[in-house]
Amino acid sequence: MTDVLAQPFALPCGATLPNRLCKAAMTEGLADPWLRATPELQTLYRRWSEGGAGLLLTGNVQIDRNVLERPGNVAIDRNGGFEQLKAWAEAGTVGGNHLWMQLSHAGRQSPRYVTNHTLAPSSVRLPLLGNYATPRELREDEILDFIQRFAHAAVTAREAGFTGVQIHSAHGYLLSSFLSPVTNMRTDAWGGSIENRARFLLEAFRATRKAVGTDFAIGIKLNSDDFRKGGFSNEDCLRVVELLNDESVDLLEISGGTYEQPKLLGFEGRSSSAEPTRQSTRLREAYFLDYAEKIRKVAKMPLMVTGGFRTRAGMEDALNSGACDVIGLGRPFCTDTDFAKRLLAGEVDEAPRFEKQVKIGESRWLSGASPIFLLKIMNLLGQQGWYYQQIMRLGHGLDADTGRSAFKALMLYFWDELTTASRMRKARRQLDAGAQPPAA
Repeated sequence: MTDVLAQPFALPCGATLPNRLCKAAMTEGLADPWLRATPELQTLYRRWSEGGAGLLLTGNVQIDRNVLERPGNVAIDRNGGFEQLKAWAEAGTVGGNHLWMQLSHAGRQSPRYVTNHTLAPSSVRLPLLGNYATPRELREDEILDFIQRFAHAAVTAREAGFTGVQIHSAHGYLLSSFLSPVTNMRTDAWGGSIENRARFLLEAFRATRKAVGTDFAIGIKLNSDDFRKGGFSNEDCLRVVELLNDESVDLLEISGGTYEQPKLLGFEGRSSSAEPTRQSTRLREAYFLDYAEKIRKVAKMPLMVTGGFRTRAGMEDALNSGACDVIGLGRPFCTDTDFAKRLLAGEVDEAPRFEKQVKIGESRWLSGASPIFLLKIMNLLGQQGWYYQQIMRLGHGLDADTGRSAFKALMLYFWDELTTASRMRKARRQLDAGAQPPAA
């Protein structure tokens, strides 16, 4: 019998994924100061394309160059760079795989070193380490403008050679924040009922589909649950899926959590309303597979689950059970770009695992009676920084440095963020003054 992981999968738009493995979206931070794609992104995605996954999803490509998820995001917003996008798309498809551009707006989750002018459905600040400004509530004309920007970015992606796009409506970014009653307190047509809160996502999808046509793949990333009291619940999610059933969605990726509750990274914050993780989910690895099974009963579109998969047995079980159609993997590709190829060839049955922890003794200010929550945050950021550093090394043509400590990676990550942000702010001022970006 054919290995289920190696089976092609036909999408509603008519395109076919060569296998069931997807390199899920991971923020790269490798754009130039004008937020254009770079040779480093070409190198990174060529390596991933040659690595065997049937689908590659890029990290956040922003529709607003002023409000980023982090410095170094690529943006499509009056900053040029079309030829660079073409080169990125060409490099990222050399292996015969699909390459989809993830389209996003960071909303209120843009750090202060990027901007103090964040935007959101309502003026509700993200209370996380003082690193996020109080957002300004979007006007309706701005919402309508952003809807068209999603469509414009998708057209740009198609013309550049990307084979699809994914609209990011998870993890607390702008579209996701419109879905949550905690961050969307509006009383107009864009707030209140779940149907109104989902209007931005639905209109963005419809505008995008109209702009690119019926034969171009469009996916959506959606939280199964925000995992916070009073937020976007699993019941809300099921209703949004019902609404999306009437649209032509090619692949719905199931995820969960926000910056306050980064469940995708295995973190339980202080105000979580989620039930304890079921033992069956732990045994099957995937964080959101139980939710996907519920969504499967409602959804008419194909499903992808990302988060936690590490073994062949766990992935095959998820596909054979019918809980999902595509397996999303992230961190394994940061240390082993050929993991998918080797998994499909039967050479390995398990992904590499690196559980890096920040040691209290490595930092004088962390020693002593540091609050447990602070240490958890430091460990979370340390792990993130460790994987960000691996992505950066891969983009520069180097191998992963698996011996690097989480604390060292965290310090390098912060340094990279601040220096990249400084260069980006200078370039932004030049663009705002009417200057043209220099030739790449």
